[in-house]
Amino acid sequence: MYDYISGSVSLLNPTQVVLDVGGVGYLLNISLHTNEKIQGKEKIRLFVHLQVREDLMELYGFFSEDERTLFRHLISVSGVGTNTARIILSSLSPTEVQAAILAENIVLFKSVKGIGLKTAQRIILDLKDKVSKESLDSQGDQRVARASETEEAIHALLALGFPRPKVRKAIDTIMKGEEGIQSTEQLIKSALKIMT
Repeated sequence: MYDYISGSVSLLNPTQVVLDVGGVGYLLNISLHTNEKIQGKEKIRLFVHLQVREDLMELYGFFSEDERTLFRHLISVSGVGTNTARIILSSLSPTEVQAAILAENIVLFKSVKGIGLKTAQRIILDLKDKVSKESLDSQGDQRVARASETEEAIHALLALGFPRPKVRKAIDTIMKGEEGIQSTEQLIKSALKIMT
């Protein structure tokens, strides 16, 4: 029904945005990923998904078509509703989600709040054929190649007693800023420098 909505931001919080379009305010549920992309912008365009239930109609907004497509793939999986899909896209970037599916990285999905082993396995099984490598950018290709090293580093840091959110933030910082890092040992050393 709707493809996208363009308008002025009249309200923005981590999970929702209200877009003023010709004097009408549209409330859209968003992921933290989309929230980060639209910070500081007055006029934006968000791709839209309309979710209709017996008692409720909700709009979900996405910064990119890729994120919306991924959201729609996720909610097609049995046991994954709109809130769970949004939590996944808030905890991981669309590129990370695609890379985790292609690398069959169950551990990464299980690190998302509310995702258990069976749901993680279902997501990978159901979406592996729908998510193609061609849709990943170069950063995604690197994440697929380094998925096991990243998870090994996270497990090692958790075993050392560091809290998961702090470990995740450190690893994300390294992955964004130091493209040359390949081995688990290098990731652990760099993370320790950031966290200590």
